[in-house]
Amino acid sequence: MKTILAENIARFRRLKGYTQEELAGKLNLSAQAVSKWENAQSLPDITLLPRLAGLLETDIDTLMGYIPGKRQITPYEERYRTEGYYWGTRPNDMCLELLKRIYPTRPLRLLEIGCGEGKDAVFLAKCGYQVTAFDATDSGIEKAKRLADIHQVEIRFFQADLRTFRLNEEYDIIYSSGVFHHILPPLRKELMEDYLSHTAPGGLHAVNVFVEKPFLPTPPDAEADGNNWKNWISGELFTYYKDWVIEDCREKIFDCSSSGIPHKHCMDTVFARKPL
Repeated sequence: MKTILAENIARFRRLKGYTQEELAGKLNLSAQAVSKWENAQSLPDITLLPRLAGLLETDIDTLMGYIPGKRQITPYEERYRTEGYYWGTRPNDMCLELLKRIYPTRPLRLLEIGCGEGKDAVFLAKCGYQVTAFDATDSGIEKAKRLADIHQVEIRFFQADLRTFRLNEEYDIIYSSGVFHHILPPLRKELMEDYLSHTAPGGLHAVNVFVEKPFLPTPPDAEADGNNWKNWISGELFTYYKDWVIEDCREKIFDCSSSGIPHKHCMDTVFARKPL
């Protein structure tokens, strides 16, 4: 627990843009006290936790490494409570491209980050990958499990917030579609390095991100709280794979009607392989 709390204090402090000295000043403490927390040398006094969580704009559960079951992290929590599947059940075209690039002729461990209601995870499991998948929404995970049962595939689903969750095992493939705009700029380097370092040699990343274009109107289903998402800059995603083999990278503007109102998005996509 001490290590998780230490990592989360440091992570949320950086996300807010505070130095250790600035955070300590707001708590009327010494910078050394904050430094000891972040190095897991000591723990904050229990009476400080509510104030600390408030300054870091999170909650005590998240700081301690727990996700409250009833706390809504994203508006998709409600959108996924509908009877049908919000995104449908047809897999993303990226899944087919992935199959062509790294077909599971042997057991391949695949992690999907932000699986939503599970349509891609279920398709990839049916193709023979050993799939692990997580999402921030409890309602999405429950529907994903039902979809997996219908198709009779085994998938390890769990609920986690990608902003605070860190990998502790290696994967052959990391896959994510339309999720990384929830990784705010101060966290991107840390999270991307975590994903890169937990990929097996010869492994593949298949990732896309929404890209900011000033000439495209804000989508009608964009989250009202702009503090929880930020589109990427054109080409930004590709820079994280400068030491990998980039098999394909592209940018595309496309039509979408996920909210029932036609609109456009711009997206960057990369397929990159870790050198042996």
